[in-house]
Amino acid sequence: MFFLAFARDKQGHLALRMSTKEAHVAHLDKGDPAVRLLQSGPWLGSDGTQAGSLLVFAADSRSDVEAFMARDPYAQAGLFESVEIMPWLWNRGNPYRQDAR
Repeated sequence: MFFLAFARDKQGHLALRMSTKEAHVAHLDKGDPAVRLLQSGPWLGSDGTQAGSLLVFAADSRSDVEAFMARDPYAQAGLFESVEIMPWLWNRGNPYRQDAR
């Protein structure tokens, strides 16, 4: 099953994001046996600065994604104002589907 994680940074915390980015990237690169990260990247606020993170996962359960996100150095540093994790029915452009368009 696919999941989206949409994390919104606390306003005015860009310096915290930048100072923990290396550890965050290492966490993503390390991965987890229960969670496969397929895509990730920061989303931008109206002023063009990084304002949060969008991640796409393949995992058996939402709880596995929640645990992975909770171990993220961004989360542990208190960067995120909120994190939404939702199942995603990835249709168009999905390279993992036999019938992808």
